[in-house]
Amino acid sequence: MNKQADTQYPIQDTLARRWSPYGFSDAPVASEDLHALLEAARWAPSSYNEQPWRYIVGVRQAPENFDRVLQCLVQANQAWAQHAPVLMLGVISRSFEKNGKPNKAAEHDLGLASASLTVEATARGLFVHQMIGIEPETAREVFAIPDGYDALTALAIGYRAEPGELSEPFAERDTAPRSRKPHAEFVFAGRFGQPAG
Repeated sequence: MNKQADTQYPIQDTLARRWSPYGFSDAPVASEDLHALLEAARWAPSSYNEQPWRYIVGVRQAPENFDRVLQCLVQANQAWAQHAPVLMLGVISRSFEKNGKPNKAAEHDLGLASASLTVEATARGLFVHQMIGIEPETAREVFAIPDGYDALTALAIGYRAEPGELSEPFAERDTAPRSRKPHAEFVFAGRFGQPAG
């Protein structure tokens, strides 16, 4: 199944191949690959080099911890994410360590770290599906997340399942053509809403 992006302008192949499946095979992710993904996240840029992200990792080979991460997802995401070999929670620190002031870039920086992780995964033949649909207070309770930190997102990581292995509606989602808004709808100049030349 070819899901290569049909880009308006040439971009790096790794970015064009990246997409977020709902269907994951049960093939495990090698430990060295998982560590490399987290290393890519480690070297993401962040405001004042604060690195406000934290990841809570659950792998299927350690089912007790994997199930603890799974229960922090909303039910709609549990339905498909339970088949991924790796689940993670993305957590942010709300304040700068150096002065205790609010870090307004924390969510942005977690996104950058997760994007770096995702690009590294794609380069290694892995797939990542990021989710905002989690239960933050469940995560706080289950993993004893301290005050000042918030679970914000989740990631399912693994190898893509074949479409024939998926039930509906996940098979339909994974085989649907990819689409994106054209530049004119999000790249502006002069004033907001005016497409850049």
